[in-house]
Amino acid sequence: QVQLAESGGGSVQAGGSLRLSCVVSGDTSSRKCLGWFRQSPGKEREGVAAIYTGLGITYYAANVKRRFTISQDNANNTLYLQMNSLKPEDTAMYYCAMTRNSGGYCYIAGADFSNGGQGTQVTVSS
Repeated sequence: QVQLAESGGGSVQAGGSLRLSCVVSGDTSSRKCLGWFRQSPGKEREGVAAIYTGLGITYYAANVKRRFTISQDNANNTLYLQMNSLKPEDTAMYYCAMTRNSGGYCYIAGADFSNGGQGTQVTVSS
């Protein structure tokens, strides 16, 4: 069973940057889809980004593309999400999780993600 531990959240002003980290353990598969989703109170889960770990192919939601970058450090079993040009609407709890994989294509709708770890809070003020 995969275990996930997110960190790196915080409070920043609009335009700032944060880098989230997620240590992944318990899954030895070298080819899988891992990613990030976010959720705010009263809102539905929203997929943010995913990466197909076998080939490093990345997928992004339209509203974070060119601002967020997902990456992986295979040696340390860590997933990252570099977030630049943050906006108040990016405020949410962020989770890393596995997401649906079909032949190397990663689905990033909110419902495609499995449950994440404990999450890390990102707050962006205007």
